[in-house]
Amino acid sequence: MKKTMFLIVLLSTILVTQQAHSQASISVNIGVQPVWGPVGYDYVNYYYIPDIDAYYDVPNRVYIYQDGGVWVRRPSLPPAFVGYDLYHGYKVVINDRDPWLRHDVYRNKYVVYKGHHDQAFIRDSREQRYYQIKEHPMHGQYHPDNHPVQHQAAPQNNRVVEHGNGHGNGGGNGHGGDKGHGGH
Repeated sequence: MKKTMFLIVLLSTILVTQQAHSQASISVNIGVQPVWGPVGYDYVNYYYIPDIDAYYDVPNRVYIYQDGGVWVRRPSLPPAFVGYDLYHGYKVVINDRDPWLRHDVYRNKYVVYKGHHDQAFIRDSREQRYYQIKEHPMHGQYHPDNHPVQHQAAPQNNRVVEHGNGHGNGGGNGHGGDKGHGGH
């Protein structure tokens, strides 16, 4: 009995340690976020773009959308939206796994952001943490030794929305799930 209890405690400790390590290792991915993405997030898995009813997979840099009723992953926007201005369209940060599998939930929840063009985006940010992004106009001024990643909340008037596991830093409302609605 004592050996069994010891084994359970040991395995539980290992599991918790591995889980904490894996969460810490994915807690920041600012360097892969596109400059047209919203400011205020240390980690982003996906953007849901209500105007085009599609997702952008940030780490893999591909769009995910329906083509003929099938979800596809493509390096460019859906053909019907080739001229879409990503800088001014609203992006919802989603850190859930495979959000397109619950697409009706996201589409219905975030349809209110369709047509919104008032979100601050990374390209115009002067926060030094974004200078590490190669496409940022201030990229040449980024020095990791002098400018560590800053963990600041997004300005509340940007109405940045996050849904997911809380890796984002969009200014919380204390209720989990969605964050940073500011003014709603």
